[in-house]
Amino acid sequence: MPGQYYSLGDETERVEFKKSTGEIKEAVISISAILNKHGGGDLYFGVKNNGDVIGQEITDKTTREVSQAIGSHLRPVIYPEITKEIYDGRTVIHVRFEGHTPPYTAYNIPRIRVADEDLVMAQDIYDDMIRMRDDFRKSWERQVSEYHIADIDRAVFERYLKRAREVGRITFDNEDPESVLNKLELANGDFLLNAGAALFVDCGINDLQMAKFASNERITFTDIRRQTGSILGLVEIAMQYLIDAMDWRAEFGGLHRKEIPEVPVDALREAVINAFAHRQIESGQSIQLMVYRNRIEIYSPGAFPERITPEEFAEGNQKAIRRNKLITQALYYSKDMETFASGLKKIKTLCDEAGVKYEFQKEAYGFTVVFFRHCGEGWGWSGSQEDIVKDNVPHDDPHNVPHEETLAYLIEKAIRENPHTTRAIIAEKAGVSVKTIARELKKMDHIKYVGSGNNGHWVIEEKSE
Repeated sequence: MPGQYYSLGDETERVEFKKSTGEIKEAVISISAILNKHGGGDLYFGVKNNGDVIGQEITDKTTREVSQAIGSHLRPVIYPEITKEIYDGRTVIHVRFEGHTPPYTAYNIPRIRVADEDLVMAQDIYDDMIRMRDDFRKSWERQVSEYHIADIDRAVFERYLKRAREVGRITFDNEDPESVLNKLELANGDFLLNAGAALFVDCGINDLQMAKFASNERITFTDIRRQTGSILGLVEIAMQYLIDAMDWRAEFGGLHRKEIPEVPVDALREAVINAFAHRQIESGQSIQLMVYRNRIEIYSPGAFPERITPEEFAEGNQKAIRRNKLITQALYYSKDMETFASGLKKIKTLCDEAGVKYEFQKEAYGFTVVFFRHCGEGWGWSGSQEDIVKDNVPHDDPHNVPHEETLAYLIEKAIRENPHTTRAIIAEKAGVSVKTIARELKKMDHIKYVGSGNNGHWVIEEKSE
């Protein structure tokens, strides 16, 4: 109706509205105050204080002026995401910002957010923040590494920079690695900080272990691998490993075929990225991916924050707590991670939508995300999560039977280790039924059982080349 406006709701401690970019100075002040209180927030130009969208005329010059004002008058420097949005035909500018090195000053004055006001910060609070920032700058991430900028994996770096630009979170034009990495506080001159080396250098800072097990127990593995490299490179290796290890089913709609994974790929990716980004790197321990018959586990070294449960984060009731602030900040710019502690919430949402059971496990020295297999819609599972956890007896569902070559390998390996072994023992080790082993043995013409009963033994005839 005429005279009515679309409403964005009320201003809060994290959200600020300005009628136009004519209030750019006040906007920069609000950004600094919100950063000092919450570490991030949202600001809109073209919106009245009560949340009514009135819009304003916006050109490329307008958004550039906003970026320049924030860059010139806010310290330390941040790199906000500035976008144009349209509500009921009215255009606004949305500034989304994040920073982890308070205190921030706007026009040389530190302020802090209280309700919807930007108050000058008390001296004792400012001094405390300065001490905390100094401690942060002494952290492992900020120590100068042994690696030079020339040591980075250029392909990984260029893919990262391309993603960050496509999502609008890095807007400067320079593509020179030294310039970019210094701007992102990941380098000191020609040397990479530890955080920069962890993100972009193919080196031993990051260690990834991956394994597939024949059953629901960590007894017999069918595959084991170990990789070192950059965080961004190892994330892709880990994801390919999980994609290959999962079962997929097909849905047909008309002439189109759609492949459905047993666990949402985006949920797995969120868990993998979080494992690398939040781990305690100084511990020297590995990220571990473990694929069992009934579940996938992703383990990250480094204890979960005390007095807080993973479920509180999954429900969206906690602010972000970052162990590696430079690394998570860099991953935010490329949208590999989101802000405001949304990782576990995203995993929960994606799994709930797919009907996949999951668990978050706090351990003494680490944190594990567990995804249960074959339990989403279309996989024929009707039990409870407790049933899945307790069920160590494999089903003869075709989705649960290992690949033929893998099962054949396990059988032959078991017989070579003990020619007097039985079908029942092999079945237990492989995590399948005795009938499944018997069926597989019938296909393996080069393996024979000589003798009868307990007095017999297996013989393997070597295959001719």
